[in-house]
This record gives sequence, C-alpha cells and structure tokens, in this order.
Amino acid sequence: MKTEGSCGSRTENNGGPTGAYEQLKPYLEQAMAIQTALILFEWDNETLAPDQAGPYTARVQGNLASIYQEILTGKTVGDLLGKSQREQGLSEIEQAIIREAQEEREKLACIPPDEYQKFHELAADSARIWAKAKQDQDFEAFAPILEKIISYQKKFAGYQAKDGQKLYDVMLDNYEKGFSMEKLDEFFQMLKKELVPLVRRIRESGTKIRDSFLYGDYPEEKQQELAEYLAGYVGFDFNRGVLAKSAHPFTTSLHNHDVRITTNYKERMDSSLFSVIHEAGHAVYELGIADELTQTLAGQGASMGIHESQSRFFENMIGRNGAFWVPVYPRLKELFPEQLSGIDRETFVRAINKIQPGPIRTEADELTYSLHVMVRYELEKMMIEDDFNVKDLPRLWTDKYEEYLGVKPENVAEGVLQDIHWAQGSFGYFPSYALGSAFAAQMYRYIRKKVDFDELLRQGNIGEIREILRQHIHRFGKLKDSRRLLQDMTGEDFNPRYYIEYLQEKAEKIYFSPS
Repeated sequence: MKTEGSCGSRTENNGGPTGAYEQLKPYLEQAMAIQTALILFEWDNETLAPDQAGPYTARVQGNLASIYQEILTGKTVGDLLGKSQREQGLSEIEQAIIREAQEEREKLACIPPDEYQKFHELAADSARIWAKAKQDQDFEAFAPILEKIISYQKKFAGYQAKDGQKLYDVMLDNYEKGFSMEKLDEFFQMLKKELVPLVRRIRESGTKIRDSFLYGDYPEEKQQELAEYLAGYVGFDFNRGVLAKSAHPFTTSLHNHDVRITTNYKERMDSSLFSVIHEAGHAVYELGIADELTQTLAGQGASMGIHESQSRFFENMIGRNGAFWVPVYPRLKELFPEQLSGIDRETFVRAINKIQPGPIRTEADELTYSLHVMVRYELEKMMIEDDFNVKDLPRLWTDKYEEYLGVKPENVAEGVLQDIHWAQGSFGYFPSYALGSAFAAQMYRYIRKKVDFDELLRQGNIGEIREILRQHIHRFGKLKDSRRLLQDMTGEDFNPRYYIEYLQEKAEKIYFSPS
C-alpha cells in the first residue's frame, strides 16, 4: 500500500459528489498562479535583477516551489482528481487538464518536499553562478554546483522511475514523451551516418561563400532596432509581449497575453538576427494557444520537441529562405548602409546559409546544428547513466566536437559553458532541439504541398503560413501529443527522413549546384 507521499498516490472514492472538477479548479488555479510567479522570477533573474539579488531571491523561489508542490500533492487535490476522472460529461479540454494535473501530481508526489524546495533554491542560484563562470571562462567555479544539480536530478528520476526504467529515460520523458534512449540512439545514429559525411564533403568541395561582411561594426542600438522589426514582422505581438536582452536567448510565457523573448547582440550581426526569429517562433506558438486553454496545465506547448519545431521552422524554413528577404532586405540595408555597401540580396542569402562547422550551437548552420545537439545528448547519457566525473566534461566536450564537427572550442565559454540548460537542471531537454528540427521539416513538406510557400514569403504574407501552423499546432496546447499533432497535420507518423532530405537538398543547391 502506498502512502500519501508516494508515486501515483490517490485517495480512492467511489461515487463521490458531482461537480468534482468545479471543486478542483480553484486549487489548480492556485498552482498556476504560483507557477506564473516562478516564471516571472526566472525572467527577472536573467534580464533585470541586480547581481547581489540571486541568493536572496532563490529562497523566495524555493518557498514558492514548495507551495506549488504542496497544493498539487495534497489530499484534497488527490481526492478531487480521483472523482474528476470518473465524472461524466466533461469536455475534451477539462479531461486534458485533469490528465495533466494527475501526471504532474504523480511526478511531484514522489519527491520529499524539503528536497524539492532545496533543489529550486539551488537551481535559481546555479544560473547566476553559471553566468559568472561563463563570463570568467572558469569551469572549475561552476563544477561543484553542477555536481549537486546532477545529484538532485538523478535522485528525483529515481523516485519517479517505473520498474526497470532508466534514469535518463525518465528525464527524456519530461520533455518528449515516447522518445526514449533507444529511439533517440536510432535517430542520432541516422543523423550521424548521413550528415557527418555530408559536412566533410562540403568542406572538401572548395566552394567559397563570402560572409566576412556579417562581422564588424554593427551598433547594438541598430541591432536592437532590427530585432524589434523582425520579431514584429514574423508575428510577435508587442501588445502581448516583450523583447529584452539576456546572456542566453530564451522565451518564457506567463500566459497567451504575456509572452517574453530575449536576445543578445554580438559582433556577428546575424547571430542576434536569427536568435530573435527563433525566439519569436516560440512566442508565436504560445500566443496562438486557445484562450480556453491558457492559464491551465493544458495551456502550454505540447512538448519541447513541438516547441522547438516552431522556433526552428521560423528561424530556418522562413528566415533562411531567400524569398523571405525579398521584402525584408531593403530594411536591412537602410539600417546598415555602410556595413552592407555593395552586398546584394543574393550574396547576403548565401552568406546566412553558409555551412561552416563552429563551436557555438546557437550560431550553427542548419546542417551541423543537430551534431551540436548530439554531443550534448551523448554527454548527458554519460552524466546520468555512468559513473561520471564532472571535471572530465571540458575534455570530453572538446573530443566530441573534434570528432563530429572537426572544430575545437578555444575556451570553456564557447565550449561546455555555452548553454544554461544544465545549470537549470534541464537534463533531457537538448534532444528536443534535434527532434524539433525534424518535426519542422515534416511540417514544411506538408505546407509546401498546400500553398506556394516561397511566393507567400516574397509577398511578405507570413500570416497565411502562421495561420496554417496555428490551426494544426498552436491552438491545441497540450490537448495532443507530438505524434498525434504530426499525424493529424501531415497524415503520417514522425518520419526523420524528411529532415535529412531537406538538409541534403539545400546543401546540394548551395554547394554543388549553385545557381
């Protein structure tokens, strides 16, 4: 017999009173209010909070997380969930909210409350320590807290694991249900087999693509003006959103009327340009979730893979498409007349599609991007499933980058410290980036059959493309999982071959059959 604090616990009640879901709603609304506050603190920590606020605010975040856990794992919520699951006449949305609440309850009920609170305090502090360690290029300053983060994540996964389930599979399931290590190994092996030789072939082709003009004196205030223009152009609603600056670009959503994105501004102008389009893709997804779902546990993206499919779709299928720049490039020339003097649109488009392996994931070209993700996936498996020494991470990171991409990071800031995810405890998240890219390619193939995609971009009519995505993906929130969304939209289950074919065709056009 399981106690109240054990996994999957629920007080059984046969024939409880009607209206259980209506009684449950205020508790779920309280939980969502706490979650919204935590999201707002995370946003503040990454954008505006003063340096010395970290440890003090972390305690507040830990207490709020504890309250969130207490609400969802309490006996009253357990009773009402049990009754609601048996209640007749509930809508599809209400059933989805109950399902999500039960899943969240089962995950949280396994974890001792004091450990849950301490972890959230640790994760809030860890992000601050990571940012400083990255700035100082000092992995040793970050390693001790990373060890603690890993320890907590393994412990929590152990609490949540079903019989025989591996710890890393538990973590993967938090971000993309149904994609275990077995399935991801097969997926990444396919990418490795097809893409690594293609990258090598391109490097050996001798084809030169001019892109030196992307580096140089691009004033931050002008980059910010461009960022705001592009975000709005692709569909970001500034009446319901904010664009700010942070060390690591990200998107966060309080609800579908308050979605926030960030970017940063670098010497290479197109770095911020594409991070903004990428984050705007995330935001357009959140903004498109139905009002009936928002501020509920079902009013979020279906999965991280689907979320990344939208950001990668906007960044690559739209933003790197030459047709996109027909109406947009004149604006770019207005902002940077000296820097882009003598650079026509065709030269610019070839430059932003240049395939050149580098050390930074967020600045990677389309072809090598998933190889960056594969490095992280393989290292995460080692950290979670093997007897692993965190101090070996920089060396292993460098070894894998040399093996798969033929490059070597110059320092830990552009190596193992470049991403914030591990500092936040987000183990299992990274594979979603590669899956999302593959999901996006499958959606792209379907949409091109329905509309003249390039002509819509040439006309500046992104709204029609956005509406197709809203109808098939955005509005559903968590009503459907990733495979159901793909099946209902494209008529078939996930097929990674479309992603490989998309990359091969694009590389062939740019490098081996240039027009």
